[in-house]
Amino acid sequence: MARKPLVAGNWKMNKTTIEATFLLQELAYACEKRYEDMDVVVCPPFTNLRSARVVFDSDKSGIKIGAQDVFWEDEGAYTGAISPLMLKELGCSYCIVGHSERREFFGETDEMVNAKARALIRHGIAPIICCGETLETRDAGETESFVTAQVRAALTEITADEAQKAVIAYEPIWAIGTGHTPTPEMAEETCAAIRLELTELYGTATAQEMRILYGGSMKPSNVKHFEPLPNIDGGLIGGASLVAADFIDLLKAFD
Repeated sequence: MARKPLVAGNWKMNKTTIEATFLLQELAYACEKRYEDMDVVVCPPFTNLRSARVVFDSDKSGIKIGAQDVFWEDEGAYTGAISPLMLKELGCSYCIVGHSERREFFGETDEMVNAKARALIRHGIAPIICCGETLETRDAGETESFVTAQVRAALTEITADEAQKAVIAYEPIWAIGTGHTPTPEMAEETCAAIRLELTELYGTATAQEMRILYGGSMKPSNVKHFEPLPNIDGGLIGGASLVAADFIDLLKAFD
Protein backbone atom coordinates (compact mmCIF):
# COMPACT_ATOMS: atom_id res chain seq x y z
CA MET A 1 0.00 0.00 0.00
CA ALA A 2 1.07 3.61 -0.46
CA ARG A 3 2.08 5.25 2.79
CA LYS A 4 2.48 9.00 3.09
CA PRO A 5 6.22 9.77 3.21
CA LEU A 6 7.64 11.52 6.25
CA VAL A 7 10.94 13.39 6.34
CA ALA A 8 12.09 14.69 9.72
CA GLY A 9 15.12 16.85 10.38
CA ASN A 10 16.89 16.20 13.69
CA TRP A 11 19.00 19.27 14.43
CA LYS A 12 20.48 17.68 17.56
CA MET A 13 22.36 20.20 19.76
CA ASN A 14 22.86 22.79 17.03
CA LYS A 15 21.73 26.35 16.28
CA THR A 16 21.32 29.27 18.64
CA THR A 17 17.96 31.01 18.59
CA ILE A 18 19.11 33.58 16.04
CA GLU A 19 20.72 30.94 13.81
CA ALA A 20 17.65 28.76 14.11
CA THR A 21 15.29 31.57 13.13
CA PHE A 22 17.17 32.15 9.87
CA LEU A 23 17.11 28.45 8.99
CA LEU A 24 13.43 28.12 9.94
CA GLN A 25 12.56 31.06 7.71
CA GLU A 26 14.50 29.55 4.82
CA LEU A 27 12.65 26.27 5.21
CA ALA A 28 9.24 27.89 5.61
CA TYR A 29 9.75 29.91 2.43
CA ALA A 30 10.95 26.91 0.43
CA CYS A 31 8.25 24.53 1.67
CA GLU A 32 5.22 26.82 1.51
CA LYS A 33 2.30 24.90 -0.01
CA ARG A 34 4.68 22.55 -1.82
CA TYR A 35 4.59 19.23 0.00
CA GLU A 36 0.96 18.32 0.50
CA ASP A 37 1.56 14.62 -0.23
CA MET A 38 4.18 14.16 2.47
CA ASP A 39 4.78 15.13 6.09
CA VAL A 40 7.73 17.44 6.72
CA VAL A 41 8.93 17.71 10.32
CA VAL A 42 11.64 19.86 11.88
CA CYS A 43 13.03 18.85 15.29
CA PRO A 44 15.14 21.72 16.67
CA PRO A 45 16.48 21.97 20.23
CA PHE A 46 13.86 22.72 22.86
CA THR A 47 15.04 26.35 23.05
CA ASN A 48 13.99 26.85 19.43
CA LEU A 49 10.57 25.16 19.45
CA ARG A 50 8.68 28.38 20.11
CA SER A 51 10.59 30.13 17.33
CA ALA A 52 9.62 27.30 14.99
CA ARG A 53 5.96 27.66 15.89
CA VAL A 54 6.02 31.45 15.38
CA VAL A 55 7.79 31.20 12.00
CA PHE A 56 5.69 28.33 10.65
CA ASP A 57 2.41 29.83 11.87
CA SER A 58 3.14 33.28 10.47
CA ASP A 59 4.20 31.87 7.11
CA LYS A 60 1.29 29.40 7.07
CA SER A 61 3.82 26.70 6.43
CA GLY A 62 2.82 23.06 6.30
CA ILE A 63 5.94 22.04 8.19
CA LYS A 64 5.23 20.24 11.45
CA ILE A 65 7.22 20.70 14.65
CA GLY A 66 8.91 17.88 16.52
CA ALA A 67 10.95 17.67 19.70
CA GLN A 68 14.11 15.66 20.25
CA ASP A 69 13.21 14.12 23.60
CA VAL A 70 10.63 14.10 26.38
CA PHE A 71 10.14 12.87 29.95
CA TRP A 72 7.26 10.51 30.69
CA GLU A 73 5.63 12.44 33.55
CA ASP A 74 3.33 15.42 33.03
CA GLU A 75 4.85 17.46 35.86
CA GLY A 76 6.84 17.12 39.06
CA ALA A 77 10.27 17.39 40.65
CA TYR A 78 12.29 16.35 37.61
CA THR A 79 14.91 19.07 37.22
CA GLY A 80 15.83 19.72 33.60
CA ALA A 81 13.10 17.50 32.17
CA ILE A 82 10.50 18.47 29.57
CA SER A 83 6.99 17.01 29.77
CA PRO A 84 4.59 16.00 26.97
CA LEU A 85 2.24 18.77 28.11
CA MET A 86 4.96 21.36 27.51
CA LEU A 87 5.64 20.00 24.04
CA LYS A 88 1.94 19.95 23.20
CA GLU A 89 1.57 23.58 24.28
CA LEU A 90 4.38 24.53 21.90
CA GLY A 91 2.63 22.84 19.00
CA CYS A 92 4.70 19.69 18.67
CA SER A 93 3.14 16.99 16.53
CA TYR A 94 6.09 14.58 16.77
CA CYS A 95 8.87 13.74 19.21
CA ILE A 96 11.97 11.58 18.77
CA VAL A 97 12.51 8.93 21.45
CA GLY A 98 15.19 6.32 21.91
CA HIS A 99 17.82 7.88 19.67
CA SER A 100 21.12 6.02 20.00
CA GLU A 101 22.79 9.17 21.33
CA ARG A 102 20.24 9.30 24.16
CA ARG A 103 20.85 5.62 24.88
CA GLU A 104 24.64 5.98 24.80
CA PHE A 105 25.25 9.31 26.53
CA PHE A 106 22.25 9.43 28.88
CA GLY A 107 21.80 5.78 29.73
CA GLU A 108 18.29 5.39 28.30
CA THR A 109 16.88 1.88 28.39
CA ASP A 110 14.18 0.18 26.34
CA GLU A 111 11.84 0.58 29.32
CA MET A 112 12.43 4.34 29.39
CA VAL A 113 11.83 4.60 25.65
CA ASN A 114 8.55 2.74 26.08
CA ALA A 115 7.46 5.04 28.91
CA LYS A 116 8.20 8.08 26.77
CA ALA A 117 6.36 6.67 23.74
CA ARG A 118 3.27 5.89 25.81
CA ALA A 119 3.30 9.35 27.39
CA LEU A 120 3.50 11.03 24.00
CA ILE A 121 0.67 8.96 22.55
CA ARG A 122 -1.44 9.76 25.61
CA HIS A 123 -1.13 13.46 24.73
CA GLY A 124 -1.64 13.12 20.98
CA ILE A 125 2.00 13.50 19.98
CA ALA A 126 3.41 10.92 17.57
CA PRO A 127 6.60 9.27 18.83
CA ILE A 128 9.39 8.69 16.33
CA ILE A 129 10.87 5.57 17.93
CA CYS A 130 14.51 5.00 17.04
CA CYS A 131 16.22 1.64 16.80
CA GLY A 132 19.54 0.49 15.44
CA GLU A 133 22.55 -1.73 15.92
CA THR A 134 26.26 -1.26 16.53
CA LEU A 135 28.83 -2.48 14.04
CA GLU A 136 29.72 -5.31 16.42
CA THR A 137 26.10 -6.47 16.46
CA ARG A 138 25.92 -6.41 12.67
CA ASP A 139 29.22 -8.25 12.28
CA ALA A 140 27.89 -10.91 14.65
CA GLY A 141 24.87 -11.43 12.39
CA GLU A 142 22.44 -10.29 15.08
CA THR A 143 21.06 -7.11 13.49
CA GLU A 144 17.50 -8.28 12.92
CA SER A 145 17.04 -9.92 16.32
CA PHE A 146 18.54 -6.91 18.11
CA VAL A 147 16.55 -4.27 16.24
CA THR A 148 13.22 -6.09 16.38
CA ALA A 149 13.71 -6.62 20.13
CA GLN A 150 14.14 -2.85 20.52
CA VAL A 151 10.95 -2.25 18.54
CA ARG A 152 8.99 -4.82 20.52
CA ALA A 153 10.16 -3.37 23.83
CA ALA A 154 9.37 0.20 22.78
CA LEU A 155 5.80 -0.79 21.87
CA THR A 156 5.01 -2.69 25.07
CA GLU A 157 1.43 -2.00 26.28
CA ILE A 158 0.74 0.12 23.20
CA THR A 159 -2.41 -0.98 21.38
CA ALA A 160 -2.80 -1.35 17.62
CA ASP A 161 -4.82 1.86 17.39
CA GLU A 162 -2.16 3.71 19.37
CA ALA A 163 0.68 2.15 17.38
CA GLN A 164 -0.70 3.60 14.16
CA LYS A 165 0.24 7.03 15.53
CA ALA A 166 3.86 5.96 16.03
CA VAL A 167 6.72 6.07 13.54
CA ILE A 168 9.71 3.72 13.61
CA ALA A 169 13.11 5.08 12.58
CA TYR A 170 15.84 2.59 11.76
CA GLU A 171 19.25 4.17 12.30
CA PRO A 172 22.26 1.85 12.30
CA ILE A 173 24.49 3.34 14.98
CA TRP A 174 27.64 2.77 12.95
CA ALA A 175 26.22 5.00 10.18
CA ILE A 176 25.10 7.99 12.27
CA GLY A 177 27.26 11.00 11.55
CA THR A 178 30.07 8.84 10.16
CA GLY A 179 29.47 9.27 6.45
CA HIS A 180 29.17 5.48 6.18
CA THR A 181 25.84 4.05 5.09
CA PRO A 182 24.54 0.51 4.71
CA THR A 183 23.80 -0.67 1.23
CA PRO A 184 20.19 -0.17 0.15
CA GLU A 185 19.76 -3.93 0.36
CA MET A 186 20.92 -3.96 4.00
CA ALA A 187 18.61 -1.09 4.93
CA GLU A 188 15.62 -2.65 3.18
CA GLU A 189 16.26 -6.04 4.75
CA THR A 190 16.24 -4.58 8.26
CA CYS A 191 13.21 -2.37 7.63
CA ALA A 192 11.36 -5.38 6.21
CA ALA A 193 12.20 -7.29 9.39
CA ILE A 194 10.81 -4.39 11.44
CA ARG A 195 7.57 -4.48 9.45
CA LEU A 196 7.34 -8.22 9.96
CA GLU A 197 7.72 -7.66 13.70
CA LEU A 198 4.94 -5.05 13.56
CA THR A 199 2.78 -7.58 11.72
CA GLU A 200 3.34 -10.14 14.46
CA LEU A 201 2.49 -7.56 17.12
CA TYR A 202 -0.53 -5.92 15.52
CA GLY A 203 -1.57 -7.73 12.36
CA THR A 204 -1.05 -6.96 8.70
CA ALA A 205 -3.40 -3.96 8.42
CA THR A 206 -1.75 -1.98 11.21
CA ALA A 207 1.78 -2.94 10.15
CA GLN A 208 1.08 -1.74 6.63
CA GLU A 209 -0.21 1.59 7.95
CA MET A 210 2.82 2.33 10.11
CA ARG A 211 5.71 4.29 8.66
CA ILE A 212 9.33 3.21 8.89
CA LEU A 213 12.05 5.79 8.29
CA TYR A 214 15.71 5.29 7.50
CA GLY A 215 18.36 7.46 9.14
CA GLY A 216 22.11 7.39 9.33
CA SER A 217 24.05 9.72 7.03
CA MET A 218 21.20 10.09 4.56
CA LYS A 219 21.97 13.02 2.28
CA PRO A 220 21.14 14.33 -1.21
CA SER A 221 23.92 12.28 -2.80
CA ASN A 222 22.58 8.92 -1.61
CA VAL A 223 18.85 9.40 -1.02
CA LYS A 224 18.00 8.11 -4.50
CA HIS A 225 19.16 4.66 -3.40
CA PHE A 226 16.79 4.53 -0.41
CA GLU A 227 13.65 6.37 -1.59
CA PRO A 228 12.36 3.57 -3.90
CA LEU A 229 12.65 0.81 -1.31
CA PRO A 230 9.23 -0.63 -0.40
CA ASN A 231 9.68 -0.63 3.38
CA ILE A 232 11.31 2.79 3.72
CA ASP A 233 8.75 5.60 4.01
CA GLY A 234 11.03 8.57 4.51
CA GLY A 235 14.05 9.67 6.48
CA LEU A 236 15.20 10.89 9.87
CA ILE A 237 17.85 13.35 8.76
CA GLY A 238 20.74 14.61 10.87
CA GLY A 239 23.49 16.78 9.41
CA ALA A 240 21.75 17.41 6.10
CA SER A 241 18.80 19.01 7.93
CA LEU A 242 21.05 21.87 9.09
CA VAL A 243 21.48 23.19 5.56
CA ALA A 244 18.25 24.37 3.96
CA ALA A 245 19.26 23.49 0.40
CA ASP A 246 20.27 19.95 1.38
CA PHE A 247 17.07 19.35 3.34
CA ILE A 248 14.95 20.63 0.44
CA ASP A 249 16.78 18.29 -1.96
CA LEU A 250 15.89 15.39 0.32
CA LEU A 251 12.25 16.45 0.40
CA LYS A 252 12.18 16.57 -3.38
CA ALA A 253 13.45 13.00 -3.54
CA PHE A 254 10.50 11.72 -1.48
CA ASP A 255 7.87 14.04 -2.98
